[in-house]
Amino acid sequence: MIPFLDLITPHVELEEELISVFRKALRTAHFIGGEEVEGFEKEWAAYCGTQYAVGVSSGTDALRFALIAAGIGKGDVVVTVPNTFIATTEAISQSGAEIAFVDIDERTYNMDPKKLREYMEAHPGVKAVVPVHLYGQMCDMDAILELAAKYNFIVIEDACQAHGAQYFSRKQNRRFKAGSMGRAAGFSFYPGKNLGACGEGGAVTTNDSEIVQKVRQLRDHGQAKKYYHDFEGYNGRLDAIQAGFLRVKLRHLDEWNGKRREAAQRYSELIVGTSSVILPYEPEWSKAIYHLYVIRTTNREELQRKLNEVGVGTGLHYPVPLNKQKAYSSRAGAFPITEKAAAEILSLPMFPQLNAELQQKIATIIKALIL
Repeated sequence: MIPFLDLITPHVELEEELISVFRKALRTAHFIGGEEVEGFEKEWAAYCGTQYAVGVSSGTDALRFALIAAGIGKGDVVVTVPNTFIATTEAISQSGAEIAFVDIDERTYNMDPKKLREYMEAHPGVKAVVPVHLYGQMCDMDAILELAAKYNFIVIEDACQAHGAQYFSRKQNRRFKAGSMGRAAGFSFYPGKNLGACGEGGAVTTNDSEIVQKVRQLRDHGQAKKYYHDFEGYNGRLDAIQAGFLRVKLRHLDEWNGKRREAAQRYSELIVGTSSVILPYEPEWSKAIYHLYVIRTTNREELQRKLNEVGVGTGLHYPVPLNKQKAYSSRAGAFPITEKAAAEILSLPMFPQLNAELQQKIATIIKALIL
């Protein structure tokens, strides 16, 4: 058996450190807020290259709170892509805004700046754009931020799959990490992420002091201080035990990301030349962290079925575009690139402990089934 994702091995390796976090919480009764949460927020902000980070209860809350704190609300239009998990659009609609879609780039599967420009030319007055750094690779942020300056919209990054991903800005001649280029960004620490909690968790990153103050209140029932509520908020706090776990794991994130990149390179070398298989594309300005390794093939269902039959775990991210979901059946528009990709994508096993021997077996199976 080759699992799609191995969540056991890294936790066994870090077992004593993780247990010590839990033991400390038991002996101090610091379960909500406090040293662990504040420590993680500082460390995560420093890692991402932002002034601030605010821990929250999930990636969905992170995006929703970031949008609300940036002033997004009823009557506003927020543009994103249909090739993403529904949490992206839930955050938009739950902020009170209307969702609009633009299609993706066929090579990166991320927002196509050309399609965004076309939309802006035809629909002035958009309040915000949420580019999704999908599969661990950042969008073309120079192009998106150039449009933001021209059309006066806010950029909120969905960095839920991009922990540590980097983008080389040709405009500024330096690298930026995911979560540091927009007005704010949302991260998820769901267990399967590159930096995952042992439960739910999320964070907002920003350089805007007003946004960080608003998010801190939003996550805690709108409180300015205990029992003084400036507005209605939510119960969206990151608990101290999860923050402590994340602090332990953060020390290993760069190493884990490096191993993912090595595994991605091995896949590409092993599978290259296989007919009818399209490999992931990484532009020269990108340093992806391969949250997922996604190939494309026109006989996806048969390949997935046969891989699963021989014990190779796979995934589909995502088989039904959001514009085709029942939840958004009222949304008009065709997005041919998203719809074509959704019918062909297949996620192969990807985790830091994935070794060359296992990948050789996977590649051998794929070649036998495809050629």
